[in-house]
Amino acid sequence: MTRPGGNSRTAAILIGIVVTMGALAWAAVPFYSWFCRVTGYGGTTNVATEGATRVLDQTVTVRFDANTDPAMPWEFKPVQRQMTLKIGETGMAFFEAYNPTDHTIAGTAAYNVAPDLAGYYFNKIQCFCFTEQVLKPHERVQMPVIFYVDPEMMDDADARDIRDITLSYTFYQTELPKDQASLSPADGATYN
Repeated sequence: MTRPGGNSRTAAILIGIVVTMGALAWAAVPFYSWFCRVTGYGGTTNVATEGATRVLDQTVTVRFDANTDPAMPWEFKPVQRQMTLKIGETGMAFFEAYNPTDHTIAGTAAYNVAPDLAGYYFNKIQCFCFTEQVLKPHERVQMPVIFYVDPEMMDDADARDIRDITLSYTFYQTELPKDQASLSPADGATYN
């Protein structure tokens, strides 16, 4: 025999569970992003406003890797494959992107470093990955990344032996900014 109001209570509990699960799923992405930035987990790098305060005699080799999502028609590659610099020294590398299509395309780059632990000590001062990039038809650009490896890495027993780091980017196509989305080369539009 069913108690009066038993079905209503069960329904309310189930709705509460669904709402809680939805809220947790919604909060998971920003929380995971924050966690990766704070810990360097998953090879997430740090953002710095200026270079390191000291430079060590030890060196590290940074290799550069470039990829595109299968849905992104751009060609994307590092201008140089690797760079060796002192730990704490500021380096600048360039990546080249080319839009071989007949229409304007916007893209955003996701990034990480390997090994994952190096992400905690890898600092970007300036990077094309901080903003959306928009390329006109057949446009080719070179985009800089300015970075350094924090000397504090040498104080970490788990990270001090890292001498090879790979900085990897993957470009994904994104929606065009509203001011360019309605324009097309056929309209005789120009892009800035």
